[in-house]
Amino acid sequence: MFTILDIDQRSPEWVTARLGRLTSSTANDILAKGRGNEESTMRRNLRIRLALERVTGKSGEKDFTRFAMQQGIEREPEAFAAYEAISGRLLVRTGFLRGHELMVGCSLDGHSERKDFSIEGVTEIKCPLAATHWEYLRTSKVPLDYLRQITHQLWISGAEWCDWMSYNPDFPERLQAKLVRVLRAEVDLELYDREARRFLAEVENEELAIRTMAEGVRVAV
Repeated sequence: MFTILDIDQRSPEWVTARLGRLTSSTANDILAKGRGNEESTMRRNLRIRLALERVTGKSGEKDFTRFAMQQGIEREPEAFAAYEAISGRLLVRTGFLRGHELMVGCSLDGHSERKDFSIEGVTEIKCPLAATHWEYLRTSKVPLDYLRQITHQLWISGAEWCDWMSYNPDFPERLQAKLVRVLRAEVDLELYDREARRFLAEVENEELAIRTMAEGVRVAV
């Protein structure tokens, strides 16, 4: 179960809502593998960051915008219009889905509703640089890190599908958009649920250790 928070993405309220929560943008990190049987650096860094956010109430995410990210933000409106024209669906803009049972959440680019207003499908739109968009056009595949992001969104929202679209208006009109639908049955939600719960339990342990040490109590290492 989840609550939809009607807040603008990238706003201060949105940043606060995400504190200490496992979100779709970090889904790839919890599944990343290190050398041998060691934990990956990405997974370890995320575990400590989320624990610290819960203790301090301050975001540990890097506050910077690269050129590619800024370009994507600027192209969002026309990308949404392109998706609606291609799919024939009007998107509902989504703020933040905050999980009830677990410290999880996700920010959907948009979603399609059933008649009862539940989420039928989610939409994930990317506006990459030209070379990356060209690769998507040639392969027609959703990259693994984005597939894990989609898995997280389907896991929380209960949606039946996700429309993943790459958009770049620098290409000829017929090549500006690449749309791939990922069905709920095509991703391993049971595996993701196990891995997410295991990771969140580890974050809770780290949080407890930090709080205990901050209070001056020796923690066994």
